[in-house]
Amino acid sequence: MLNFALIGIYIVFIFLISKLFKNFYPNNQELLRKIIHIGMGPLIPLAKFLEIEQSAAQYFAGGMSILIVINYIYKLFPIIEDVDRKSFGTFFYCFSLLILISLFWEQDPLALTAGFFIMTLGDGLAGLIGKNFKSKSWKIFNQKKSIIGTTTMFLISLLVLSILGYTNNIDFNYYYFGIALLATF
Repeated sequence: MLNFALIGIYIVFIFLISKLFKNFYPNNQELLRKIIHIGMGPLIPLAKFLEIEQSAAQYFAGGMSILIVINYIYKLFPIIEDVDRKSFGTFFYCFSLLILISLFWEQDPLALTAGFFIMTLGDGLAGLIGKNFKSKSWKIFNQKKSIIGTTTMFLISLLVLSILGYTNNIDFNYYYFGIALLATF
C-alpha cells in the first residue's frame, strides 16, 4: 500500500508544480500541460522500482484513459485540456501507456521504459520547442508539425535509446536510428 501512496504523492507533486507554474505563466496553457506530460516520464521506472504489479499498472492506465474521456465531455479538470485546440493527445498518451504496460511490463521492461520516455520526453519537448521556436512546418495526418519540433522528437528518441542502451550494456547500433525515426513519424 505504501508503494501506491508513493506513486500518488509523485503524481500530486507534478500537478502542484504545474499549478505553481500557472501562477507565473497564466496564459501559457500548453506549458502547463507539458509539465505534466514530461513530469509523468519517471512514473514507469518508479513503479518498476516499487514493484507495482502489472495488473495494478494496467488498471491505473486504463482508469486514467476513461477519466480523460469523461473529462473531454464534462471538463472536470480544465488543466488537462485547457488549450486552444481540439486534441485527443491526452487520451492517446494514457492509452499508449496501457498498451506499453500490457505488452512489455514483464516481458521487456527496457522496451517499456524506452517507449514511455520517448513518449513523455520526446513528444513533450517537441511540442514545447516546436511551438516556441519558429521554423518551417508541414501537415501530416491533418496536424501541423514544425521542422524543429520533429527534429527534437527524433533527437530525444535517439538520446533515450542511446542512454538506455548504454546503461544496460547494449552496444550502440543502427536500429536506434530506425526506432527513433519510427517514433518521430
